[in-house]
Amino acid sequence: MSSASASGDMPSARDFGWRLREKSASHFDISQRDNGQFTVVLNHPLLRSVSAEMLSWWFRTFTTLRVTLEDVPGYVGERVPGYMLWHPVDHLSATLIGRTSADGSPLPGRTQIHIREAMQYGVFGQRFPVDAKLTVYYAGPDGWAMGKRLPLLGPAMMLRIHFRNVFDEGKRVGVHYHYEVVIGVSGRDPISRLINRRLTAAYGPDFFAAWQTHNVEEVGTFENFLAPLFAQAERGEPLRFSRRMDAAPPDALDSGYDEALFQRRVETLKGAGDPYAVQAYDQGSFL
Repeated sequence: MSSASASGDMPSARDFGWRLREKSASHFDISQRDNGQFTVVLNHPLLRSVSAEMLSWWFRTFTTLRVTLEDVPGYVGERVPGYMLWHPVDHLSATLIGRTSADGSPLPGRTQIHIREAMQYGVFGQRFPVDAKLTVYYAGPDGWAMGKRLPLLGPAMMLRIHFRNVFDEGKRVGVHYHYEVVIGVSGRDPISRLINRRLTAAYGPDFFAAWQTHNVEEVGTFENFLAPLFAQAERGEPLRFSRRMDAAPPDALDSGYDEALFQRRVETLKGAGDPYAVQAYDQGSFL
């Protein structure tokens, strides 16, 4: 990631009328290792009204989606990037760079994604910007991964998302959504420590405190818009969204799903010789 400002003017906030989740509705840990690396684990509440299949479709296509907003103040009738639905305030743009598959989806290891956003822009402005070109390393039915590798030193940053359907008595009740981040190279030599000091100066606890709120809000919005968009795409219809389509359940979940698993992953990453090996960012989900 670059610590430069998310270039360009941030678009006007989209007032979808959604209730955004509070960061307290999650399990979160950030830990610094003795070589200066950070590991971050974020476990979300169960996502209802969506499925793992919908999430897989979203991650394969969200950079190219265009959605007409029917009744959003200031955007009535406008066709906007789908990325603007994923967060009502913080998102600027997301585009793919390099080779893609025939349908435009990313090719792991060959496609980069350029993300521009600002964590909690409505509160902090450009204090926590992201203007990043990251390589996509995994885009599968159970998750997504993106990050950076350095020549000779290996991974320097990886963000790995896991998701799976959760069933109760044969009925799908939601999706378990789990996020892990490793920042910094795994070496313990002076060069590695210097690289880690520079990386974590920009992406340390303050940044990730804002990121936690941003990500909990971002992931929670899937309950509002993903199901109707996915259904339209399945029918081959132009994508559109109105407040009438909001699919979020009326009751809010206020705690992360499967705290025991969250704690196991925190301790495993903290104790690993190489947290990237535990993260297994280019492999199928451990869930």
